[in-house]
Amino acid sequence: MKRWKSISLLLVVVLIAALMGACNSTGGSSNKISVGIVLPTKDEPRWVQDEQRFKDALKDSEYTTEILFSQGSSAKEKENVETLINKGIEVLIITPQDGAAAAAAVEAAKKDGIKVISYDRLVTDTDAVDYYVTFDSVAVGAAQGQYLIEHSEGKDVPLYLYAGAASDNNAFLFFEGAWNVLQPKIADGTFKIANSSEAEKLKDKQELSRDEMSKILGQVTTNWDPNEAKNKAQTHLTAVGTDMKGDVAVLAPNDGTARAIADVFASDGDISSYTVTGQDAEKASIQYVIDGKQSMTVFKDVRTLVTDAMGIAVDILDGKSPETTGSYDNGAIEVSAKQTNVIVVDQDNVQTELIDSGYYEASEFTGLK
Repeated sequence: MKRWKSISLLLVVVLIAALMGACNSTGGSSNKISVGIVLPTKDEPRWVQDEQRFKDALKDSEYTTEILFSQGSSAKEKENVETLINKGIEVLIITPQDGAAAAAAVEAAKKDGIKVISYDRLVTDTDAVDYYVTFDSVAVGAAQGQYLIEHSEGKDVPLYLYAGAASDNNAFLFFEGAWNVLQPKIADGTFKIANSSEAEKLKDKQELSRDEMSKILGQVTTNWDPNEAKNKAQTHLTAVGTDMKGDVAVLAPNDGTARAIADVFASDGDISSYTVTGQDAEKASIQYVIDGKQSMTVFKDVRTLVTDAMGIAVDILDGKSPETTGSYDNGAIEVSAKQTNVIVVDQDNVQTELIDSGYYEASEFTGLK
């Protein structure tokens, strides 16, 4: 009799454990995640930097989170979102690998009652996005273009244009901002376009349509890939004559591509000097700026962007209405947005903006003055 009681007790224990396991596997209280974060890739320093900033922002929070990377794959991105949905998230923060392709993933989240925050890049062509946290992307491009204007002298300065991936809505906004300030200087002869016949056709037009920008990007896209940027720069310099060399201006879309492009221009004996833009304030590019290999970077303080994103997420979790500062058209709706300001950093202010502010440690670099 005692033996059967023991067996019965054992079965009850096993059954309870099984039920608890089932609860946990579907997002039960012991492993439920409050906020799910999906970033595009671990292969770019920018997103590893964001990962660390999210961890820093959440370490003292009562809310739980999980960060997953899509590794450049929209299919992996959708799988990541589904994983987080199954873990019971209430808020999804996502930086899409491809803005349009991510629509299906966020729609699945929205269907489950999850609030969706598009982070830094906008998910397009869907009404399933609740908020957009971003740096002012048009202002980033405008800052890059203005820097080239202020650091170029004379007339007919060869201008090399490069852009991000056509699958990223931000790439269009960056280019739009740069074109807005550069075009009048192209039209008046300060600059002459060196590497885009499509841009040359449109040199007298300041406001470009999406289709017109698409044609230019088709010629000068780097796809955010330094190797592709390097190959394009080599091809362009090989194709032009010495009249398109000498002292040149280069619109590079971000730091990874800027370093690759800068290395190519620096190795061409017919290039006397180059002014090249960047953005993201990656450590490697800050060293390039200090060394004079990269002219500037647009510093987008990820700490502020992360704080804004988590602020919206916490407001949602607390049942409050998040504050926004504008909106962006994603092709389906106007998405309420919180914008963060950007700062131009070059040799003159790198110490103040990045070291004195505590963003980086001086020991991480050489040659600081």
